[in-house]
Amino acid sequence: MTAPFRTLDDLDVAGRTVLVRADLNVPMADGRVTDATRIERLAPTLVELADRGARVVVLSHFGRPKGKDPALSLAPLVAPLSAALGGRAVAFGIDCVGLPAAAVIDPLPPGGVALLENLRFHKGEEKNDPEFARALAELGQIYVNDAFSAAHRAHASTEGLAHLLPSAAGRLMQAECEALARALETPEKPVVAIVGGSKVSTKLDLLRNLVARVDRLVIGGAMANTLLFARGVDVGASLCEREMVDTCREIEAAAKAAGCELVLPVDAVVAAKLAPGVETTTVAIGAVPADRMILDIGPATVAAVNGALAAARTLVWNGPLGAFETKPFDAATVAVAQEAARLTAEAGLVSVAGGGDTVAALAAAGVEERLTYVSTAGGAFLEWLEGRKLPGVEALRR
Repeated sequence: MTAPFRTLDDLDVAGRTVLVRADLNVPMADGRVTDATRIERLAPTLVELADRGARVVVLSHFGRPKGKDPALSLAPLVAPLSAALGGRAVAFGIDCVGLPAAAVIDPLPPGGVALLENLRFHKGEEKNDPEFARALAELGQIYVNDAFSAAHRAHASTEGLAHLLPSAAGRLMQAECEALARALETPEKPVVAIVGGSKVSTKLDLLRNLVARVDRLVIGGAMANTLLFARGVDVGASLCEREMVDTCREIEAAAKAAGCELVLPVDAVVAAKLAPGVETTTVAIGAVPADRMILDIGPATVAAVNGALAAARTLVWNGPLGAFETKPFDAATVAVAQEAARLTAEAGLVSVAGGGDTVAALAAAGVEERLTYVSTAGGAFLEWLEGRKLPGVEALRR
Protein backbone atom coordinates (compact mmCIF):
# COMPACT_ATOMS: atom_id res chain seq x y z
CA MET A 1 0.00 0.00 0.00
CA THR A 2 1.47 3.35 -1.02
CA ALA A 3 1.59 5.78 1.88
CA PRO A 4 -0.45 8.97 1.33
CA PHE A 5 2.57 10.87 2.64
CA ARG A 6 6.30 10.86 2.02
CA THR A 7 8.42 8.54 4.16
CA LEU A 8 12.15 8.16 4.75
CA ASP A 9 12.23 6.07 1.57
CA ASP A 10 11.50 9.24 -0.43
CA LEU A 11 14.35 11.30 1.02
CA ASP A 12 17.97 11.84 0.01
CA VAL A 13 19.47 12.81 3.36
CA ALA A 14 23.21 12.29 2.91
CA GLY A 15 25.10 15.38 4.05
CA ARG A 16 21.90 17.23 4.91
CA THR A 17 20.59 18.50 8.21
CA VAL A 18 17.34 16.75 9.09
CA LEU A 19 15.05 18.18 11.77
CA VAL A 20 13.19 15.32 13.46
CA ARG A 21 10.13 16.17 15.53
CA ALA A 22 10.02 13.59 18.30
CA ASP A 23 7.89 13.15 21.39
CA LEU A 24 10.26 12.87 24.32
CA ASN A 25 7.57 13.84 26.80
CA VAL A 26 8.37 10.73 28.84
CA PRO A 27 7.60 10.00 32.49
CA MET A 28 10.42 10.92 34.86
CA ALA A 29 11.09 10.74 38.59
CA ASP A 30 14.05 12.26 40.42
CA GLY A 31 15.63 13.22 37.11
CA ARG A 32 15.48 9.70 35.68
CA VAL A 33 13.30 8.28 32.91
CA THR A 34 10.86 5.71 34.33
CA ASP A 35 9.47 4.51 30.99
CA ALA A 36 11.70 4.77 27.92
CA THR A 37 9.17 3.32 25.44
CA ARG A 38 8.83 6.50 23.40
CA ILE A 39 12.60 6.94 23.23
CA GLU A 40 13.09 3.34 22.13
CA ARG A 41 10.41 3.63 19.44
CA LEU A 42 12.03 6.82 18.11
CA ALA A 43 15.50 5.28 17.87
CA PRO A 44 15.08 3.41 14.54
CA THR A 45 14.32 6.64 12.66
CA LEU A 46 17.32 8.46 14.15
CA VAL A 47 19.67 5.54 13.54
CA GLU A 48 18.53 5.15 9.93
CA LEU A 49 18.99 8.84 9.18
CA ALA A 50 22.40 8.93 10.85
CA ASP A 51 23.54 5.77 9.05
CA ARG A 52 22.51 7.38 5.76
CA GLY A 53 24.80 10.33 6.45
CA ALA A 54 22.35 12.92 7.75
CA ARG A 55 23.07 15.40 10.50
CA VAL A 56 20.17 14.57 12.81
CA VAL A 57 18.62 17.29 14.96
CA VAL A 58 15.93 16.18 17.41
CA LEU A 59 13.14 18.59 18.40
CA SER A 60 10.70 17.87 21.22
CA HIS A 61 8.53 19.38 23.91
CA PHE A 62 8.50 18.32 27.54
CA GLY A 63 5.70 19.08 29.97
CA ARG A 64 3.80 22.36 30.00
CA PRO A 65 6.31 25.05 30.93
CA LYS A 66 5.34 28.69 31.34
CA GLY A 67 8.43 30.12 29.72
CA LYS A 68 11.94 28.77 30.34
CA ASP A 69 11.87 26.34 33.27
CA PRO A 70 15.06 24.43 34.20
CA ALA A 71 12.90 21.74 35.82
CA LEU A 72 11.49 20.94 32.36
CA SER A 73 14.74 20.95 30.44
CA LEU A 74 15.44 18.16 27.96
CA ALA A 75 19.07 17.96 29.11
CA PRO A 76 18.41 14.88 31.33
CA LEU A 77 17.26 13.01 28.22
CA VAL A 78 20.61 13.19 26.47
CA ALA A 79 21.95 10.07 28.21
CA PRO A 80 18.79 7.93 27.76
CA LEU A 81 18.61 8.98 24.09
CA SER A 82 22.27 8.09 23.59
CA ALA A 83 21.67 4.70 25.20
CA ALA A 84 18.70 4.02 22.90
CA LEU A 85 20.96 4.85 19.94
CA GLY A 86 23.45 2.20 20.95
CA GLY A 87 25.80 4.61 22.70
CA ARG A 88 26.08 7.21 19.92
CA ALA A 89 27.09 10.65 21.18
CA VAL A 90 24.23 13.15 21.42
CA ALA A 91 25.10 16.84 21.52
CA PHE A 92 22.79 19.21 23.40
CA GLY A 93 21.67 22.68 22.41
CA ILE A 94 20.67 25.06 25.20
CA ASP A 95 17.97 26.54 22.95
CA CYS A 96 15.95 25.24 20.03
CA VAL A 97 16.35 28.31 17.77
CA GLY A 98 18.89 31.02 17.01
CA LEU A 99 22.63 31.09 17.65
CA PRO A 100 22.66 28.59 20.57
CA ALA A 101 20.98 25.99 18.35
CA ALA A 102 23.17 26.75 15.34
CA ALA A 103 26.29 26.51 17.52
CA VAL A 104 25.49 22.86 18.22
CA ILE A 105 24.26 21.94 14.74
CA ASP A 106 27.00 23.54 12.61
CA PRO A 107 29.85 21.31 13.94
CA LEU A 108 27.83 18.10 13.60
CA PRO A 109 29.48 15.64 11.21
CA PRO A 110 27.42 13.47 8.87
CA GLY A 111 25.88 10.84 11.12
CA GLY A 112 25.98 13.14 14.13
CA VAL A 113 22.98 13.60 16.43
CA ALA A 114 21.92 16.63 18.46
CA LEU A 115 19.01 17.25 20.83
CA LEU A 116 17.73 20.80 21.21
CA GLU A 117 16.09 22.34 24.26
CA ASN A 118 12.35 22.20 25.01
CA LEU A 119 10.29 23.72 22.19
CA ARG A 120 7.66 24.94 24.64
CA PHE A 121 10.10 27.32 26.29
CA HIS A 122 8.93 29.56 23.42
CA LYS A 123 5.31 30.76 23.26
CA GLY A 124 5.44 30.56 19.47
CA GLU A 125 5.48 26.75 19.57
CA GLU A 126 1.96 26.15 20.87
CA LYS A 127 0.61 29.21 19.04
CA ASN A 128 1.92 27.81 15.74
CA ASP A 129 3.55 31.19 15.21
CA PRO A 130 4.87 31.49 11.62
CA GLU A 131 7.94 33.44 12.76
CA PHE A 132 8.89 30.74 15.25
CA ALA A 133 8.31 28.04 12.61
CA ARG A 134 10.62 29.93 10.24
CA ALA A 135 13.27 30.16 12.97
CA LEU A 136 13.12 26.38 13.32
CA ALA A 137 13.22 25.86 9.55
CA GLU A 138 16.41 27.91 9.28
CA LEU A 139 18.22 25.20 11.24
CA GLY A 140 17.77 22.41 8.70
CA GLN A 141 17.06 21.37 5.13
CA ILE A 142 14.58 18.50 5.64
CA TYR A 143 11.78 17.96 8.17
CA VAL A 144 10.75 14.53 9.49
CA ASN A 145 7.82 14.14 11.87
CA ASP A 146 8.09 11.04 14.05
CA ALA A 147 5.77 12.27 16.81
CA PHE A 148 2.34 10.81 16.11
CA SER A 149 1.49 11.28 19.79
CA ALA A 150 1.74 15.06 19.25
CA ALA A 151 0.10 15.05 15.81
CA HIS A 152 -3.29 16.15 17.14
CA ARG A 153 -1.78 19.54 18.02
CA ALA A 154 -1.36 22.21 15.32
CA HIS A 155 1.89 23.58 16.75
CA ALA A 156 4.82 25.21 14.96
CA SER A 157 6.96 22.07 15.11
CA THR A 158 4.19 19.62 14.24
CA GLU A 159 2.27 21.51 11.56
CA GLY A 160 3.87 24.83 10.60
CA LEU A 161 7.34 23.43 9.95
CA ALA A 162 6.02 20.78 7.55
CA HIS A 163 5.01 23.54 5.10
CA LEU A 164 8.43 25.21 5.12
CA LEU A 165 10.78 22.31 4.35
CA PRO A 166 10.62 19.09 2.31
CA SER A 167 8.83 16.82 4.80
CA ALA A 168 8.21 13.15 5.48
CA ALA A 169 6.98 10.78 8.15
CA GLY A 170 9.52 8.96 10.29
CA ARG A 171 9.32 5.21 10.78
CA LEU A 172 7.28 5.47 13.99
CA MET A 173 4.79 7.91 12.44
CA GLN A 174 4.60 5.69 9.35
CA ALA A 175 3.97 2.53 11.40
CA GLU A 176 1.33 4.25 13.51
CA CYS A 177 -0.58 5.67 10.55
CA GLU A 178 -0.43 2.41 8.61
CA ALA A 179 -1.65 0.41 11.62
CA LEU A 180 -4.54 2.77 12.23
CA ALA A 181 -5.55 2.81 8.58
CA ARG A 182 -5.49 -0.99 8.56
CA ALA A 183 -7.73 -1.06 11.63
CA LEU A 184 -10.52 1.33 10.65
CA GLU A 185 -10.02 2.91 7.22
CA THR A 186 -9.38 -0.24 5.18
CA PRO A 187 -10.04 -3.08 7.66
CA GLU A 188 -10.66 -6.75 7.11
CA LYS A 189 -14.20 -7.39 8.29
CA PRO A 190 -15.81 -8.25 10.64
CA VAL A 191 -14.44 -5.47 12.86
CA VAL A 192 -14.86 -5.52 16.64
CA ALA A 193 -14.13 -2.52 18.84
CA ILE A 194 -13.68 -2.70 22.60
CA VAL A 195 -14.24 0.56 24.43
CA GLY A 196 -13.90 0.87 28.18
CA GLY A 197 -13.48 3.65 30.67
CA SER A 198 -15.44 5.41 33.34
CA LYS A 199 -17.63 7.91 31.52
CA VAL A 200 -19.74 7.90 28.39
CA SER A 201 -19.54 11.71 28.37
CA THR A 202 -15.78 11.65 27.68
CA LYS A 203 -16.09 9.25 24.72
CA LEU A 204 -19.23 10.41 22.95
CA ASP A 205 -17.48 11.29 19.68
CA LEU A 206 -15.61 8.00 19.76
CA LEU A 207 -18.78 5.96 20.25
CA ARG A 208 -20.64 7.84 17.53
CA ASN A 209 -17.81 7.31 15.07
CA LEU A 210 -17.32 3.63 15.89
CA VAL A 211 -20.95 2.54 15.62
CA ALA A 212 -20.83 3.66 11.98
CA ARG A 213 -17.60 1.79 11.26
CA VAL A 214 -17.53 -1.51 13.18
CA ASP A 215 -19.65 -4.63 13.19
CA ARG A 216 -19.64 -5.16 16.95
CA LEU A 217 -18.94 -2.66 19.70
CA VAL A 218 -18.07 -4.10 23.11
CA ILE A 219 -18.58 -1.60 25.93
CA GLY A 220 -17.06 -2.21 29.34
CA GLY A 221 -15.93 -0.31 32.38
CA ALA A 222 -18.26 2.06 34.18
CA MET A 223 -19.40 3.32 30.75
CA ALA A 224 -21.37 0.12 30.40
CA ASN A 225 -23.26 0.90 33.61
CA THR A 226 -24.67 4.06 32.06
CA LEU A 227 -25.85 2.25 28.93
CA LEU A 228 -27.39 -0.51 31.04
CA PHE A 229 -29.15 2.09 33.18
CA ALA A 230 -30.51 3.68 30.00
CA ARG A 231 -32.01 0.27 29.17
CA GLY A 232 -33.78 0.27 32.52
CA VAL A 233 -31.33 -2.00 34.37
CA ASP A 234 -30.73 -1.32 38.07
CA VAL A 235 -26.96 -0.94 38.51
CA GLY A 236 -27.03 -0.58 42.31
CA ALA A 237 -24.39 1.75 43.76
CA SER A 238 -22.24 1.61 40.61
CA LEU A 239 -20.66 4.65 39.00
CA CYS A 240 -23.27 5.79 36.50
CA GLU A 241 -23.99 9.00 34.57
CA ARG A 242 -27.74 9.05 34.97
CA GLU A 243 -28.02 12.36 33.14
CA MET A 244 -26.70 10.66 29.97
CA VAL A 245 -29.73 8.41 29.47
CA ASP A 246 -31.06 10.21 26.39
CA THR A 247 -27.60 10.30 24.83
CA CYS A 248 -27.16 6.56 25.41
CA ARG A 249 -30.45 5.88 23.70
CA GLU A 250 -29.31 7.97 20.73
CA ILE A 251 -26.12 5.89 20.53
CA GLU A 252 -28.17 2.67 20.65
CA ALA A 253 -30.41 3.96 17.86
CA ALA A 254 -27.41 4.96 15.74
CA ALA A 255 -25.85 1.53 16.24
CA LYS A 256 -29.05 -0.21 15.21
CA ALA A 257 -29.38 1.97 12.12
CA ALA A 258 -25.78 1.21 11.12
CA GLY A 259 -26.10 -2.53 11.74
CA CYS A 260 -23.62 -2.43 14.61
CA GLU A 261 -24.26 -4.86 17.46
CA LEU A 262 -23.65 -3.44 20.93
CA VAL A 263 -22.19 -6.00 23.32
CA LEU A 264 -22.95 -5.06 26.94
CA PRO A 265 -22.27 -7.07 30.12
CA VAL A 266 -24.62 -9.96 30.93
CA ASP A 267 -22.98 -10.56 34.31
CA ALA A 268 -20.70 -8.59 36.60
CA VAL A 269 -18.29 -8.80 39.50
CA VAL A 270 -19.61 -6.62 42.32
CA ALA A 271 -18.28 -5.44 45.68
CA ALA A 272 -19.17 -3.00 48.45
CA LYS A 273 -16.11 -0.86 47.72
CA LEU A 274 -13.17 -0.54 45.36
CA ALA A 275 -10.23 -1.88 47.33
CA PRO A 276 -7.58 -4.61 46.89
CA GLY A 277 -8.69 -8.03 48.07
CA VAL A 278 -12.23 -6.94 48.90
CA GLU A 279 -14.94 -9.62 49.02
CA THR A 280 -16.60 -9.99 45.61
CA THR A 281 -19.66 -11.67 44.16
CA THR A 282 -20.54 -12.47 40.56
CA VAL A 283 -24.15 -11.69 39.67
CA ALA A 284 -26.29 -11.52 36.58
CA ILE A 285 -26.94 -8.08 35.16
CA GLY A 286 -30.28 -7.05 36.60
CA ALA A 287 -29.47 -8.67 39.96
CA VAL A 288 -26.95 -6.13 41.27
CA PRO A 289 -27.62 -5.50 45.00
CA ALA A 290 -28.51 -1.90 45.85
CA ASP A 291 -25.41 -1.48 48.03
CA ARG A 292 -22.91 -3.04 45.60
CA MET A 293 -20.86 -1.61 42.74
CA ILE A 294 -20.11 -3.22 39.38
CA LEU A 295 -16.31 -3.25 39.18
CA ASP A 296 -15.61 -5.78 36.43
CA ILE A 297 -17.45 -7.79 33.81
CA GLY A 298 -18.22 -11.38 34.74
CA PRO A 299 -17.09 -14.69 33.19
CA ALA A 300 -20.17 -15.07 30.99
CA THR A 301 -19.49 -11.64 29.49
CA VAL A 302 -15.82 -12.50 29.01
CA ALA A 303 -16.91 -15.60 27.10
CA ALA A 304 -19.22 -13.49 24.93
CA VAL A 305 -16.47 -10.96 24.19
CA ASN A 306 -13.99 -13.70 23.34
CA GLY A 307 -16.58 -15.25 21.08
CA ALA A 308 -16.93 -11.95 19.26
CA LEU A 309 -13.16 -11.78 18.86
CA ALA A 310 -13.04 -15.32 17.47
CA ALA A 311 -15.45 -14.28 14.71
CA ALA A 312 -13.57 -11.05 13.95
CA ARG A 313 -10.78 -10.23 11.53
CA THR A 314 -9.92 -6.85 13.04
CA LEU A 315 -9.92 -5.54 16.64
CA VAL A 316 -9.66 -1.93 17.82
CA TRP A 317 -9.30 -1.52 21.59
CA ASN A 318 -9.44 1.56 23.81
CA GLY A 319 -10.01 1.30 27.54
CA PRO A 320 -10.07 -1.48 30.17
CA LEU A 321 -13.16 -3.59 30.87
CA GLY A 322 -13.07 -3.12 34.65
CA ALA A 323 -11.28 -1.23 37.41
CA PHE A 324 -8.08 -2.99 36.33
CA GLU A 325 -5.70 -1.01 38.56
CA THR A 326 -7.16 -2.77 41.61
CA LYS A 327 -7.00 -6.55 41.86
CA PRO A 328 -9.08 -8.67 41.41
CA PHE A 329 -10.91 -6.30 39.05
CA ASP A 330 -8.25 -6.74 36.39
CA ALA A 331 -9.30 -10.32 35.71
CA ALA A 332 -11.63 -9.75 32.76
CA THR A 333 -9.31 -7.29 30.99
CA VAL A 334 -6.40 -9.75 31.37
CA ALA A 335 -8.48 -12.68 30.10
CA VAL A 336 -9.71 -10.81 27.02
CA ALA A 337 -6.24 -9.38 26.34
CA GLN A 338 -4.69 -12.83 26.42
CA GLU A 339 -7.34 -14.19 24.05
CA ALA A 340 -6.78 -11.26 21.68
CA ALA A 341 -3.04 -12.00 21.73
CA ARG A 342 -3.66 -15.69 21.05
CA LEU A 343 -5.98 -14.94 18.13
CA THR A 344 -3.46 -12.45 16.74
CA ALA A 345 -0.77 -15.13 16.72
CA GLU A 346 -2.84 -18.14 15.73
CA ALA A 347 -5.73 -16.80 13.64
CA GLY A 348 -4.30 -13.68 12.03
CA LEU A 349 -6.48 -11.22 13.94
CA VAL A 350 -5.36 -7.64 13.24
CA SER A 351 -5.33 -6.14 16.73
CA VAL A 352 -4.69 -2.43 17.28
CA ALA A 353 -4.92 -0.86 20.73
CA GLY A 354 -4.05 2.44 22.32
CA GLY A 355 -4.68 4.98 25.05
CA GLY A 356 -2.85 5.37 28.35
CA ASP A 357 -4.99 3.06 30.49
CA THR A 358 -5.18 0.54 27.67
CA VAL A 359 -1.41 0.33 27.26
CA ALA A 360 -0.98 -0.09 31.02
CA ALA A 361 -3.64 -2.81 31.13
CA LEU A 362 -2.13 -4.72 28.20
CA ALA A 363 1.32 -4.46 29.75
CA ALA A 364 -0.05 -5.79 33.04
CA ALA A 365 -1.58 -8.69 31.09
CA GLY A 366 1.81 -9.37 29.50
CA VAL A 367 0.55 -8.98 25.92
CA GLU A 368 1.72 -5.50 24.93
CA GLU A 369 4.22 -6.96 22.46
CA ARG A 370 1.86 -9.65 21.18
CA LEU A 371 -0.83 -7.54 19.52
CA THR A 372 -0.44 -6.27 15.97
CA TYR A 373 0.15 -2.70 17.13
CA VAL A 374 -0.10 -0.90 20.45
CA SER A 375 -0.07 2.88 20.25
CA THR A 376 1.49 4.95 23.02
CA ALA A 377 -0.20 8.06 21.64
CA GLY A 378 -2.96 8.91 24.10
CA GLY A 379 -4.77 12.01 22.83
CA ALA A 380 -3.83 11.53 19.19
CA PHE A 381 -5.01 7.91 19.20
CA LEU A 382 -8.31 8.93 20.80
CA GLU A 383 -8.91 11.77 18.33
CA TRP A 384 -8.19 9.41 15.46
CA LEU A 385 -10.75 6.95 16.86
CA GLU A 386 -13.19 9.85 16.99
CA GLY A 387 -12.73 10.34 13.25
CA ARG A 388 -10.91 13.66 13.49
CA LYS A 389 -8.17 14.79 11.12
CA LEU A 390 -4.83 15.21 12.89
CA PRO A 391 -2.98 18.41 11.86
CA GLY A 392 0.46 16.82 12.16
CA VAL A 393 -0.55 13.99 9.81
CA GLU A 394 -2.48 16.14 7.37
CA ALA A 395 0.54 18.44 6.92
CA LEU A 396 2.59 15.48 5.65
CA ARG A 397 0.16 14.32 2.99
CA ARG A 398 1.40 14.30 -0.59
